[in-house]
Amino acid sequence: MHSDLNTRNETLTTFKNFQLSDALLKSLEKMNYKTPTEIQVRSIPIALKGRDILGSAQTGTGKTAAFSIPLVEILNRSDHSTALILTPTRELAKQIMGVIHDILGHQNHLRTAFIIGGESMSKQLNQLKKKPRIIVGTPGRMNDHLEKGTLDLSQTCFLVLDETDRMLDMGFGKQLDKIVEFIPEERQTLLFSATLPKSIVQLSQKYLNNAQRIAVETKNNIPQNITQDTVLIDQRDKYIQLVAQLKERQGTVIVFVKTKHGAERIKKRLKGDGFDADALHGDMRQNQRTRVMRNLHDYKFRVLVATDVAARGLDVPHIEHVINYDLPQVPEDYIHRIGRTARNGAKGEALSFVAPHDKKMWGEIQKLINPEQKKQSQPQKKTNSKKTSSTGYKRKKTNSKANNKGQQKKKKKNFEKSAPKTKGGFKKKNTKANKKPNQRPSSIKKSNKKTSKKTNQKSNKR
Repeated sequence: MHSDLNTRNETLTTFKNFQLSDALLKSLEKMNYKTPTEIQVRSIPIALKGRDILGSAQTGTGKTAAFSIPLVEILNRSDHSTALILTPTRELAKQIMGVIHDILGHQNHLRTAFIIGGESMSKQLNQLKKKPRIIVGTPGRMNDHLEKGTLDLSQTCFLVLDETDRMLDMGFGKQLDKIVEFIPEERQTLLFSATLPKSIVQLSQKYLNNAQRIAVETKNNIPQNITQDTVLIDQRDKYIQLVAQLKERQGTVIVFVKTKHGAERIKKRLKGDGFDADALHGDMRQNQRTRVMRNLHDYKFRVLVATDVAARGLDVPHIEHVINYDLPQVPEDYIHRIGRTARNGAKGEALSFVAPHDKKMWGEIQKLINPEQKKQSQPQKKTNSKKTSSTGYKRKKTNSKANNKGQQKKKKKNFEKSAPKTKGGFKKKNTKANKKPNQRPSSIKKSNKKTSKKTNQKSNKR
């Protein structure tokens, strides 16, 4: 069962109000942590009391510190107990480990272990032999060590499941169950998820005991300081539009694509066209991913082409733009993708390329970010004016003649060949053909069929 926390404790305005140890307060001061965020105000006191938590909060709200601070404080009060933090991706695990190391400071006696796939097993074995009190990692590699008997979780009193919805999406459900079997039933568990669908609630009933449910900004997970725009475009015209947008924009850009092969291909094309670019995807070894992230932090390149491995856990303050070259396969990942910009209160911009085959997914994304808004139809080809919605999505007023059902069906088939004019100044092309309005030349239709076949063949290979 869960109890709801409907009121906020506004009196806790500094970290001193949490009655933390002096050493921990000094570490937070060095980290420039002055005022706790909402998720921290609502979670830390509950966690310090030993309660389980089922929490949801948007990215960039300080969630990592919300569970890391009480974790360190509780372990400092004990001599033997340990803590385990599980995350869906290596990038997120590394970010969490960095925050914990900062919180611990240089003089803290608590040892840590970083257990993720793609790294040397021998290096991890050396860390585990030193009896770490805090273990951070991904489910797959954790299970590897448990099966080999090299990981002891018998003293684990504090379990954190972060980005749990993503772990389930990635198929880690059974692995989580196996890991929990090695952990004592008498423990404190904090489960965090960007959203709380039925699958997460059901999972919480297995893992949590009388949990406090805490939700922050669940109505609309899009930070107000992110400007969103959309470009309607054919798949074959995306790269040209991408180049135009990159030339128009200033600052660091993340370009999200669907596949690892697409990431490498676009990176090579961009470098050939004179852009400082690199790629990040799940097929890279950990040392390669670490090098790319370090170079991104150090401004050594401007454009990162990435798959959804970078959608969560990537915290680079100077990222100013996110471009969804391909829409995500899960609507919730849209929120995480654009959350890579506008970090720590800064402003950012997000641009999405919407091809004809993306209309259904774009509709699902709109439902997610505007749940109270009526179903938003896709823009039609013929327009009289442009209108920008509250989300920054550029809609068009359709011609009144489009009320005829036959014409509406025809217009859906005749999707825009190229993008409407956007902030980047990229204008749509005029199709020359002696055809009736809203009807494409047969040559273009054939070309579209060939393109779609090639796209389907490539996606099948992937």
